[in-house]
Amino acid sequence: MSEQPKIGFIGVGMMGHGMASNLVAKGFPTTILGHRNRKPVDDLVSKGATEGKNPADVAARSDIVLICVTGSPQVEEIVYGPNGLLSGARKGLIVVDCSTSEPDSTTKIFPGFAAKGTPFVDAPLARTPKEAAEGRLNVMVGAEPDVFALIEPVLRAFAENIFHVGGPGAGHKTKLINNFFAMGQAALIGEALVAAQRSGVDVDALFKVVSAGGANSGIFQMIVPSALAGTYDGLKFGLDLARKDLRYYTHMTETLGLPSILGEVVHQTFVQASSMGFGSYMVGGLVAAQEKITGAKVAREKARDAAE
Repeated sequence: MSEQPKIGFIGVGMMGHGMASNLVAKGFPTTILGHRNRKPVDDLVSKGATEGKNPADVAARSDIVLICVTGSPQVEEIVYGPNGLLSGARKGLIVVDCSTSEPDSTTKIFPGFAAKGTPFVDAPLARTPKEAAEGRLNVMVGAEPDVFALIEPVLRAFAENIFHVGGPGAGHKTKLINNFFAMGQAALIGEALVAAQRSGVDVDALFKVVSAGGANSGIFQMIVPSALAGTYDGLKFGLDLARKDLRYYTHMTETLGLPSILGEVVHQTFVQASSMGFGSYMVGGLVAAQEKITGAKVAREKARDAAE
């Protein structure tokens, strides 16, 4: 592989556009796959990227192909579909799935690529599109050490923190557990804020108390101020995407024969919010859902009036 490998990128959406922009800006020859939304594609082409015809074509032009799509169904379509990545796999190519995918699906995909001498790496992401554009994502990589050494310089183009968490498959498992930690806090926060409001507690004062103590967290700091402002968008992660990730988590624990009582409760909290029409919100929409269920009004009245 050359010192500056040729990169293929499939999935130039909210996260992928920022990632691919950083790759182009840092001198990696980059081929992207066309997208129904032409705006990010045209922007990247104007910056120097090349547009490929299909996944196999992207693979043929690349040393390393990165995938960044919604989840396992989309990854499997890219891999197995007409002119899919697997049909273009060869020795010397590395495929890196940066999506949050289901471990069972990832395990199923490995052997097909291995038979062609192509490592398949799971490298899901943390943080938001803002950090993607800034080149400051966190990446959890499941790969053999020699493969990790080859892809790490490429990941550095858009990542601030890169964690080699184990062999193939470890990345997606780590990401699902990490997301359960985060979304569990989000569900708890939504319920607690409504309890505070209904019990007559000053929610602004409660925010100061929690911020100064052991219950404070980054998730708390992202969700609560925006809930008080009535925008619910402080944590830039879609509620329906989080719901999907939690389903992957509970499916993983089920296949391991493990109880996941809290996991199921958190997942169903997101399912309920989505079914109530808040799926297109950011995760903070859990607070809005609790407000609707209970009739409580967590957001400050002035902010709420302005929003309405």
